[in-house]
Amino acid sequence: MPPTAGETITDFEAPLCDGETFRSTALSDALGARGGVVICTGFAFSAIAQNWWKRFVRAGWDEFDDVSILGISRDGPYAQNEFLRWLDRPDFQFFADVNGTVSDSLELLESREHMANVSTPWRSAFVLDADREVHYAFVADDWISPLPREEIEDAVESLP
Repeated sequence: MPPTAGETITDFEAPLCDGETFRSTALSDALGARGGVVICTGFAFSAIAQNWWKRFVRAGWDEFDDVSILGISRDGPYAQNEFLRWLDRPDFQFFADVNGTVSDSLELLESREHMANVSTPWRSAFVLDADREVHYAFVADDWISPLPREEIEDAVESLP
């Protein structure tokens, strides 16, 4: 079962991309002083991911105080960095979950019909405090619904 409010997310480690470079980083080291917003999506350049992330840019998520904005997708680090450059948002970062181990640890990995041997995480969002405790969790029950942006923003506001 994916993480829910009140649980603590496992401190996974994966390549973290910043638009230029990438290095293996633990989730705990990527979180801001108040925590972070973790957004899981299948692939960075999918139409849905492009739509979502541009909405986050327009909504000013880069202005959250001491809260990191962290994506997770199945793309490799070079594609993740290209996506971040496309967003033109150097303060957002992406974990490259190439083998799906991060998504699997969050119990989000799902085989995709009509995509032979491909698994992607359910589209989801988690607002975490600096100790990785989940303050807000959303896991979509379909592949196209938008994330509840306002609810995520409210959860960020309430972080200590």
